[in-house]
Amino acid sequence: MRKILIYIFLLCGLFAHAQFGTNVFGKDPITNLENFDKQRVHWGYFLGFNSYDFKFDYKTNPGVDIKTKTTTGFNVGLVGNLRLFEYLDLRFEPGLYYTQRDLTFSGPGLIEPSDRLRQVKSTYIHFPLLLKFSSKRTGNVRPYLLAGVSRTLNFDSNQKVMDDNITGQVFRMKQWTNNYELGAGIDIYFEYFKFSPSIRGVFGLEDELIRDNTPNSAYTGNVASMKTRGVFINFTFH
Repeated sequence: MRKILIYIFLLCGLFAHAQFGTNVFGKDPITNLENFDKQRVHWGYFLGFNSYDFKFDYKTNPGVDIKTKTTTGFNVGLVGNLRLFEYLDLRFEPGLYYTQRDLTFSGPGLIEPSDRLRQVKSTYIHFPLLLKFSSKRTGNVRPYLLAGVSRTLNFDSNQKVMDDNITGQVFRMKQWTNNYELGAGIDIYFEYFKFSPSIRGVFGLEDELIRDNTPNSAYTGNVASMKTRGVFINFTFH
């Protein structure tokens, strides 16, 4: 979370720099790209960062079995925007998301450090379909909210691998997952392009864990469900 807060502060610094260093803001700003949002369809791309986590629910002794250490990953993708009404757009944002989560297990019999740690590296293709609710434009600024659903393909899920945590030190997840997403951002209109920084949360809807072949495994036996949680910070250019 500290890393996410740092990114937010960087965004605030970026806005302040734009406000005091250009003519985009000000008392009487020049109106840039005045008819940009009237397009029926427009395209863009995004770059950004992510921080993925897992939410574990347990059958017994909740919250003591698995600890998750998150890392900062990166995102890149495309944006397709369809204007529905003046303040409502439909967006499709397919992208590539790379991340890693380090899981530390504390189950009985796990003594060696190599037995306790699993590095879960994930390369996702993410397919979100979002509704964008925009406020009225003020000068060259237009805040907005995002909400929608997404489907994710995990290339590193190990779903088809026969070995598990016990026989091959392999942590297995389902290849496809479904999520819902909520976020907020701001459109900033420059002379030749629109820049849109945003922050968004993703919340898995279903259990993603594939249990070990041994029912009472120290790694997965006590897990009732494992769902993705994540935060995206994207910088979109139109």
